[in-house]
Amino acid sequence: MARPRLHDAALRARLLDVASRAISQHGEGAVTVRSVAADAGTSPSAVYALYGSRDELVAAVSAEGFRRFAAHLASAPRTDDAAADLAGLGGAYRAFALADPHFYAVMFSRGVRPGHDADRAVDEPTFLVLRDAVARVLPDAAPPAVEHAALGLWGLVHGLVSLELAGLVPGDEAARAARYAGAARAVGRALVAPPAG
Repeated sequence: MARPRLHDAALRARLLDVASRAISQHGEGAVTVRSVAADAGTSPSAVYALYGSRDELVAAVSAEGFRRFAAHLASAPRTDDAAADLAGLGGAYRAFALADPHFYAVMFSRGVRPGHDADRAVDEPTFLVLRDAVARVLPDAAPPAVEHAALGLWGLVHGLVSLELAGLVPGDEAARAARYAGAARAVGRALVAPPAG
C-alpha cells in the first residue's frame, strides 16, 4: 500500500489561503511560518518543506493570486465583438476581486510582488491580455496609445472594484454590479476612443 503524501496539493492551497487572509488583514509583517502553520492545522516543518521560507511563502501567495486572476480573465468570452470582449474582461476583473478578495488585497492593496525577479506590472500576462483586447478595439492606434488606454482602463476598473470592496458602493449585489458596469461603460468609452486625427 502506498504511503499517504504528507504535504499534498490540498495543504499547499490551505497554506496559501491562510497566508493570503493574514496578509490582507494584518499586513505582510504579521505573517510568520508558525502562525500560518497553526492556522492551517499543520506544522512549521510542513511550511518549510513546501515553500522553503517565509519570504517564499509570501511570494507564492502573490503568484497564486495572479494565477487565479489570469484564470478569471481567460474565462472572459472572446468573440467577433471586440468592444463586448473588452467589457467582458472588466466583468472578469470584478468577479475575481469579489471571489478572492484576500488574494486581490495581497496582489494590489498590499503590493506583495510575486518575487524579486518579477516583471513590471505592464509586462505581466494579465496586463497583456487587457492590452491585446484594447488593441482589437483600436486596431489603427500606435502601440504606446494602446498601452496608455489599457493602463487607463486598468486604473478605472481597479478603482471601481476597490471602492466596492471597501464597502463604499451602495446597494445590493445587483445594484453594485449595475453601477460598476455603468461607470466602466461611461468612462471606458472615452479611454478607448480612437485618437483624433
